[in-house]
Amino acid sequence: MFQNWFRPARAGAVARAMAPMQTVQSPHAPETKAMPPLIALSLAGRASWGPRNYATLAREGVMQNAVAYRCVRMIAEAAASVPWLLYEGATELEAHPLLDLLSRPNAQEDGTALFERWYAFLECAGNSYLEALLLGGAVRELHVLRPDRVRVVPGPRGWPAAYTYTVNEQTTTIASDRQTGFMPLLHATLFHPLDDCYGFSPIEAASRAIEVHNAGGDWTKALLDNAARPSGALIYKGPDGAPGLSDDQFQRLKRELEDAYQGSMNAGRPMVLEGGLDWKSMSYAPADMDFANSRDAAAREIALAFGVPPMLLGIPGDNTFSNYREANLSFWRQTVLPLVARTAASLTRWLAPRFGDNLRLGYDADAVAALAADRESTWDKLNTATFLTLNERRQAAGYSPVDGGDVLP
Repeated sequence: MFQNWFRPARAGAVARAMAPMQTVQSPHAPETKAMPPLIALSLAGRASWGPRNYATLAREGVMQNAVAYRCVRMIAEAAASVPWLLYEGATELEAHPLLDLLSRPNAQEDGTALFERWYAFLECAGNSYLEALLLGGAVRELHVLRPDRVRVVPGPRGWPAAYTYTVNEQTTTIASDRQTGFMPLLHATLFHPLDDCYGFSPIEAASRAIEVHNAGGDWTKALLDNAARPSGALIYKGPDGAPGLSDDQFQRLKRELEDAYQGSMNAGRPMVLEGGLDWKSMSYAPADMDFANSRDAAAREIALAFGVPPMLLGIPGDNTFSNYREANLSFWRQTVLPLVARTAASLTRWLAPRFGDNLRLGYDADAVAALAADRESTWDKLNTATFLTLNERRQAAGYSPVDGGDVLP
């Protein structure tokens, strides 16, 4: 990578900077600075990566990166749009207080908004927390807590025994009820290979690709601020035996060049060089010319960490899907629905016993428009399976049995 020490300047500035160099005859000549034929700088040190705390990951990884932000939004909005189903044994319940709570968890937001934040925090931090507020022993409200405000209090064997929630320098401890053993906080995590209590965020897994992608944007912005010109060097070719530039001449020339020709507003301004000065433009290196492809590769790596097909994000490159519908189907089947299924299982274990016995939460995949084509194909296969009874075909399609359906067609 090249770094320019000077930028072009106006003609008068250059003439003023060079004029003293031809007339100074003092017996105490000022200290001079020899100018080499070409000034260039090559840096090839170790990469510098940012910190990995939640605030930095959220700020640099989501708030300042369009690819990661879009991935989080896509996953959270898609997962939160899937309706909940409630079963008592094998019977689906159309109405129940638990369904009412999930559809209206608190006075500030509906169920879709609450679970959108739940899934978004899970993707951003690898952890998501859902608190249940009790009144008279019954669960009345549900609230999602910001993961950076929650800390796990491990027990004697290292497993979570309680949680602390800190906001505005006030800390609240959330622990299990001594009589019922109910923990009013549901903690969901993504797999972490080195931590027993906390999950691992996809943003952290893709943090290096995110930094590369962000650095590419900064590089492009800096290039535009410099009139979209490559780096260059100002070469001094004085007469043989002539001293180089003095310190004052060096600093004045550098300052006036930057003031007159730096920035996009000065693009195209002509430059006249006198007194043995010559401008040498440094062409782009092949690595600089390929920077756009590097950003696309980083964007695909970010999408890979979140499980979002690059085709859905409009990222060019080696798409492995033949069309958009196939990519969207893969996104729902491999990323969204497994996340919804995990949440349904967690809510069943944590919340369903508070509302009755033998209750189980599920989700309505038939309500997902993206799965319509796949669902129609499954129904066509079941309709032609004459070796199955009606109830067996209904069970394979995810429906409860009906009376008189245990006979072959």
